[in-house]
Formats: sequence, C-alpha cells, structure tokens
Amino acid sequence: MKIYSALHIGEFHTNHCEDFLVSEQAGTNKRLIAVLDGCTMGTESVFASILFGKSLRNIAKKFNYTDFLEKSSGNLETRLKEILKELFTEIKSIKNQLGLDTNELLSTLIIGLVDEEKGTAEFLTVGDGLISVDGDTIEYEQEDKPDYLGYHLGEDFETWFNAQNQKLSVSNFKDLSISTDGIFTFKNLTDKKDQKTEKEIINYLLNDLEHSENPNFLERKIRWLATEQKHVVTDDIAIVRIIKTTPQQTV
Repeated sequence: MKIYSALHIGEFHTNHCEDFLVSEQAGTNKRLIAVLDGCTMGTESVFASILFGKSLRNIAKKFNYTDFLEKSSGNLETRLKEILKELFTEIKSIKNQLGLDTNELLSTLIIGLVDEEKGTAEFLTVGDGLISVDGDTIEYEQEDKPDYLGYHLGEDFETWFNAQNQKLSVSNFKDLSISTDGIFTFKNLTDKKDQKTEKEIINYLLNDLEHSENPNFLERKIRWLATEQKHVVTDDIAIVRIIKTTPQQTV
C-alpha cells in the first residue's frame, strides 16, 4: 500500500492550521488513520484537534506494541471501538486534570482502521467531512453544527458509541481517502468565472494518480491547483489517501 497525506492551512486563516491528521500503525497489518478539524467557534480551536490527534497516535502505538507481544489482534470493528474507548477515557482524564471547558475540546473526527493486507476498513465519523472509496464519495454534513465528541465526555461510552450512525464498512478497496471539509473550499479568487466544481477538485485530489510516484504528491497537487489553476483552499484541509497495490503494480 502507498500512503499519502496532506495538511494545509487555509488562505483565510492567518495564525494556525486548525486541522490535524493521523496515520499510524495500530497492530499487525492494521493502520489507524484520522483527520480532525477544530471548531473555529471554539476556544483556541487548534488545541482540540492536536490534542485528539496526538492522543490517537499514542493509543495506536500502544495497540501496535500489544499486538506484537501477543501475536494476535481482534477484528477491525472491535479494535476500532477499543481505540475510541481509550480516546474517550484519555480526553476525559485530560479535561479533568487541566480543568478544560467543553469549548476547548471541540473537533470533528473521521477515524478509520485499515487492514493493509485485506484491503478492508472500518470508519466512524464524528461531525462532518468526506470519505472516498474507489471514486465513490460519502459526504457527512451536519449543517455547520457538528455533534462533537467533546459534548459527550460526561456520558457512558457504550451509550454514546451505540448511538453513532455515521459508521462505514469498506471491503476490497483499491483507492481510499478521508478528508476534512476543507476540500469543499477551493476557490479561484482571481477569476470567479473560471471556478472549478467541487467534483472536479475531489476527483483531482482523491482519484487522479498523476505523480503518485512521489511521496508528497497530495501536497504537490494542492500547490499545482494554487499556482497553475489559481485555486486556493480557503479553509484548512487534512487528507489521508491510501492506494492499494499488488506485487506486480506500482503507482
């Protein structure tokens, strides 16, 4: 598998990129991927996405080490739930230790666990964003009122998890991507008449394979849109893209 990522600050943001991404080994042939988008209306919104993201990286490393010792791991659905439960517990503990307000812990989250050998994946989306599977897109839109995980830290995890309806199972994928909603904010600020459609932008970033031999090809695509096509991303954007290859195939 080839794994690519891009994290880019939006044209209309001046101080911090409020998005974050994770791509970390989380067990035998298992990779944890996630994109996060801090709530602009929250308090110091960049903090929440970074905190959640770094916590997920640490949790993934713990599960990877456990799998190495035990030489076994659960199925994807079970393991993803275990990771989320650990995240829930960690963030609740940090909130209490630092005396954080709920408004300091508002970030969207698309989290997925990928079986790198079988080409399968399990996802949960908390808030909004986009998942692309072999050219088909699944958009999660909550009309600018995401139901952030931070709102529910005082609840029982099982109750919260069972109420989630933005779950997705993927099998036999060849090209898989997750993105924050910044992907919908590319604008031609110099010539509005020459504005590309959202579909064209998504296809170029999440389906097109040109220059995929380069490890930074997603960043390269974003730069090309800005310099050659005059389309800049106005909101922050985080993308993780995985292209499954065979021993006879390279990309």
